[in-house]
Amino acid sequence: MTRRMGIQWHLRDIMATRGLFNTSDLVGPLNERGVKLSREQVYRLVTQAPQRLNTEVLAALCDILDCGPQDLLEVVVVSKQVRKTAALGGAETGSAGVRDIKPVRARIRRPEAR
Repeated sequence: MTRRMGIQWHLRDIMATRGLFNTSDLVGPLNERGVKLSREQVYRLVTQAPQRLNTEVLAALCDILDCGPQDLLEVVVVSKQVRKTAALGGAETGSAGVRDIKPVRARIRRPEAR
């Protein structure tokens, strides 16, 4: 069984509790801490969970919002892989599987003479 891990990003929630409702409110404070991000990059950082996160950006966000990394990131299980049984083959689920397809014998006919 394989477990796949992911994160939940709580930056927008933390910003709201601190009275910051516009993503552009972070551009200036980030620049003051040496993090140069465009308005579009800050918007994506606030609205979407980042796939990669620079530690300098994380440290600046924690300083601006007076919080810790554990407040911004929450590690969660994304999906659990279900163990498959060998006997299913798709017949019990109601859908036709590859094993249910049977070949049809070809019939070759000679053209009739006229």
